[in-house]
Amino acid sequence: MPGPVRRWNYPVPLCIAQCGGSMTDFSGVILSPGFPGNYQSSLDCTWRVQLPIGFGIHLQFLNFSTEPVHDYLEVRSGTLETGTVMDRFSGPVVPNSLFSTTHETTLFFHSDYSQNKPGFHIVYQAYELQRCPDPRPFRNGIVIGQDYSVGMTISFECLPGYTLIGEASLTCLHGVSRNWNHPIPRCEALCGGNITSLNGTIYSPGHPAEYPHFQDCMWTVRVPPGYGIYINFSVINTEPIYDYITVWDGPDQTSPQIGQFSGTSLQEGVSTTANQVLIKFHSDFSTSGFFELHYYGNFPFDTSREHISLSLFI
Repeated sequence: MPGPVRRWNYPVPLCIAQCGGSMTDFSGVILSPGFPGNYQSSLDCTWRVQLPIGFGIHLQFLNFSTEPVHDYLEVRSGTLETGTVMDRFSGPVVPNSLFSTTHETTLFFHSDYSQNKPGFHIVYQAYELQRCPDPRPFRNGIVIGQDYSVGMTISFECLPGYTLIGEASLTCLHGVSRNWNHPIPRCEALCGGNITSLNGTIYSPGHPAEYPHFQDCMWTVRVPPGYGIYINFSVINTEPIYDYITVWDGPDQTSPQIGQFSGTSLQEGVSTTANQVLIKFHSDFSTSGFFELHYYGNFPFDTSREHISLSLFI
């Protein structure tokens, strides 16, 4: 400023390490308040580092010195309120590097009323987390979703005639080793079941592999009242005579039997007059095979069948 004594128009500014803060950069520095001087007494400082999902944080300690036990730095994966404590550091020993495997990491520093120390100098660097294992190929079904990174969810659906065994949706977990929160499910052709959809598919147990020996499987198909059920046998591949499929026009074996099918000969379709049908498959101790069955609910005594495009492969 003008005058006989030269001076600045404002006091010279100071660069001071603050008590806490919020950071979103992919790299940065965290200093204890007052560093490289001693921190003050009775502090509770929180630093929150928040990155995009799919990234973790590498913490490297360049300096560390606190009053043992009473003054400490705590690192949490997640928020201060709900995050998991990864580690707590106190004393004169510089900690080893620490890897946080969540996109949000919280550092909490506490000092009591006595023995102030220089504190700490930490640098952090973001790193990209690995993806969860690819669940494909997913046999007899489809995977919905192609993002296998941390925090993402995928779902599974089975092809008609197969049943999902396991959880229908999986989420990729945080952690050093990427993995799903449940085992990958599978789609299987089961031995029997209760079916209520208007149309559908039934496979031999274990399809597309050959069915096991000593099977007695029963499927009950029920469609809305007023409907019958049309079943079209297109292919049969069972051991003749000893492995067979029986169909009853009703919900149990006291109902009228409308067919028993075995071997490899092509079969005509069959229709029920009831809105329920019982289908039973039996295999003995020897030769195996396979079958595939499609059914369609329709009005009884409808002989046109031109609208029916389903077929039963056995």
